[in-house]
Amino acid sequence: MSSQSVSVCNKCHTEPSVYHRSYSGEYLCKKCFLYSIEKKTSKTISKFSMLNYNDRLAVGVSGGKDSLALLYIIKKLFDKLGRSNLIAITIDEGIEGYRNESLQITRDFCANLKVENKILSYKDLFGIDMDEAMKIRPNEKMSSCSICGTFRRRAIDMAAESVGANVVATAHNLDDHLQTFMINFLAGDIERIGWNYPEPIQYGNSNLKKVKPFIEIYEQEIVFYALQRKIPFQSEECPYMNESIRTELRLFLNKLEKTHPGIKYNAYNSMTNISKGLKSSPKTRNANKCSICERDSSGNVCSVCKISEILK
Repeated sequence: MSSQSVSVCNKCHTEPSVYHRSYSGEYLCKKCFLYSIEKKTSKTISKFSMLNYNDRLAVGVSGGKDSLALLYIIKKLFDKLGRSNLIAITIDEGIEGYRNESLQITRDFCANLKVENKILSYKDLFGIDMDEAMKIRPNEKMSSCSICGTFRRRAIDMAAESVGANVVATAHNLDDHLQTFMINFLAGDIERIGWNYPEPIQYGNSNLKKVKPFIEIYEQEIVFYALQRKIPFQSEECPYMNESIRTELRLFLNKLEKTHPGIKYNAYNSMTNISKGLKSSPKTRNANKCSICERDSSGNVCSVCKISEILK
């Protein structure tokens, strides 16, 4: 990301550029940059058949830059199409001093957009919040991100079901996708690699679909979009984030991109093709039912119930 005060926008050829897109060589003015992100989001939705006209869409909104930008763009798209079946869902993990700020930002932002916001907490859903879980976990091998990520995915499903949504949109971007692929690859979790393919599939008793409209956009471009749109977002970082290998992978991939612009896109295309090949295998398509909660599970007991039992 870099500011330019002399170069002229390569798209409109009239306005001064504010952004240099290193991987393509483009210089873009504010208007053309904003349009490029909104157009890319819309094309990704269409490319992977993420939404149908009558879908009731729940957007997962955390108060961070990505999720607020996604809600803004989706709301703009829905308004253009004359659709109103949109709701924001927010999960309160129960992290003191961190989540409080984002919850208020989310409430205010949704109110300004005139989008309903449903908030559910780990405490209400699982009987424990993240701060409590971190105090009683048996050892550090059970990382904060493994606990939180497992609970969050289930909580988002439950929140969507509670508002009658049949599609859930999350703000996972291209960088998130690469990091998740690498985490699963390094862990030898071939099954989850197959789940990473962007095309949505229905799952669970309520036939929910999960979609990721930002999956082909760099994280740094979403940050710049949010700044240019003056979207307020949470400034505090999660106090538990550095326990995950994800932070190290983010730094590694960013360093590669700086030296070799476009390498993330090349990696994304390769990883997506691998995920697509594994997606069709029987192992990635067949789901059991958890013997405790009776939700979809790859084994006899789902990961949510396993973690809950350990924490008890």
